[in-house]
Amino acid sequence: MVVACTFDHRVADAYSANMFLVSWAKMGYSKSPVLDVPSFRRSLLNPRRPCQIHPSLNDMYVPVTSLPPPKMETNDHEDQLNSRIYYVKAEQLIKLQALASSNGCKRSKLESFCSFLWKMVAGSETGNDVEKLCKMGIVVDGRTRLADENKMASYFGNVLSIPFGGKVIQELNEKSLNWVADEVHEFLECAVTKEHFLGLIDWVEAHRPVPGLAKIYCNGSEEGPAFVVSSGQRFPVSEVDFGWGAPLFGSYHFPWGGSSGYVMPMPSPVGNGDWVVYMHMLKGQLDVIEKEGGHIFKPLTYDYLV
Repeated sequence: MVVACTFDHRVADAYSANMFLVSWAKMGYSKSPVLDVPSFRRSLLNPRRPCQIHPSLNDMYVPVTSLPPPKMETNDHEDQLNSRIYYVKAEQLIKLQALASSNGCKRSKLESFCSFLWKMVAGSETGNDVEKLCKMGIVVDGRTRLADENKMASYFGNVLSIPFGGKVIQELNEKSLNWVADEVHEFLECAVTKEHFLGLIDWVEAHRPVPGLAKIYCNGSEEGPAFVVSSGQRFPVSEVDFGWGAPLFGSYHFPWGGSSGYVMPMPSPVGNGDWVVYMHMLKGQLDVIEKEGGHIFKPLTYDYLV
């Protein structure tokens, strides 16, 4: 049996979706009341008076009214986005982390994974394209940065930011993994602070009622490849139990319609430290990832899950 539902990312992020799925499952089979009641206190995200907007936010976000008209869809099937799911063994993640760490600076598994993937995507470009930029964004949850964790832990909404970096493809190809990891850490640093999220709230307020969009999602294929890595590490697969037993598998799907790719690493339901990775990327990029990184990215199969 498969249970699926859709969410509008403008009003709910993955953290909120997780809360909904767990609560839904508990209400479906448990006679006890659901204790984790969601909070809709929008006052937790009130803007400051006056607004204080750091210039860097204008490099990360853009009002949708400033976007050019969408281009006609291409019939080039080689350029179409495809969805595939892989698993990554825990020992491979540890190896990546060791390679990405240097000079006494230990990088996180997510930073290390993202750095490796950035190099793989850059490596899918050839010829004159190596002079273009390859951009990668990483989703950051602002709940623990904005307020007391007890207040924000049950907040239902969208509390995300997507910092990103852009590097010349040839440079990403030539540099070591630990150099790339340092670059990842650097662009993440600006977005893991309370001040960043307060500024983002002010930015949204200053542009009301016009919606905003992360600039990395506005990337055109002629500018070079771009993709975003979210984090589903807090996806509580085992807790989404409707009374039929623990789920064998759980994943997200994000066919958002643009040309930028999307990657979602999640904990394996096997519970052994492995990751399950959902990818929605160009076919050529996936082919290179499977060829060059096949020792890390293994196609997900039923045999692995059982």
